Amino acid sequence: MDESAKPARLEDGTDLEAFVDKHDVALVEFYTKGCERCNAMVPVLGNVARVTDVSIALLNPGNDITLVDRFDIRSVPTLVLFEDGEEIGRLAEGFVQTDAVVSFLEERVPETVAE
Repeated sequence: MDESAKPARLEDGTDLEAFVDKHDVALVEFYTKGCERCNAMVPVLGNVARVTDVSIALLNPGNDITLVDRFDIRSVPTLVLFEDGEEIGRLAEGFVQTDAVVSFLEERVPETVAE
């Protein structure tokens, strides 16, 4: 697998800030350890990374509990989309297929999805 297609693993809010600052468009999955639906999202997000220009990362907010309130994380997995450092959308519907994530991105940042 192409390294760029693997979601980055972030440790805390500092890593999150650096990741979002580095990438014009970034999708971050907030997950918890032991969450089966969250684990099932990893290959989906790898697929999404391969078919879009969106940088993707994974972050367990339990490592930095302030992130739970800061991003209003009420369920996992929660996908938060950032553009130019600002949240522009989120998916908090549990496990979703590749096509659903790509459609979500097409609606919000169409320039990042290859035709």
